[in-house]
Amino acid sequence: MLLRLNTADTRPLHEQVAGAIRRAIADGECAPGDRLPPARDLAQALGVNANTVLRGLRALRDEGVLEFRRGRGVTVAGGADGRSVLLERVRELVADAARLGYGKDDLVELIREASA
Repeated sequence: MLLRLNTADTRPLHEQVAGAIRRAIADGECAPGDRLPPARDLAQALGVNANTVLRGLRALRDEGVLEFRRGRGVTVAGGADGRSVLLERVRELVADAARLGYGKDDLVELIREASA
């Protein structure tokens, strides 16, 4: 799994780490059940602190993309590839809506109208 961070990106590093892992899953580099490298190895490869990587991994766990198992490390959750793709598309939609001046409530209303 080859991860890269964009040094020009203004988002916090832990969000960039989570986004890079999300993209790797969406691109098929990691399949459900695959084990991720240890956080220290990821941190060293990315040139960031291990706590930054752990914060990104915890965010992905909370989203249901990763599973933490004692003694087995961090694995990609079943169905994470589809969920990861959908979540990335939702984030893009929210960002596009914000650029057009729509708030989250406006976006929710638009989604309700579209699904009716």
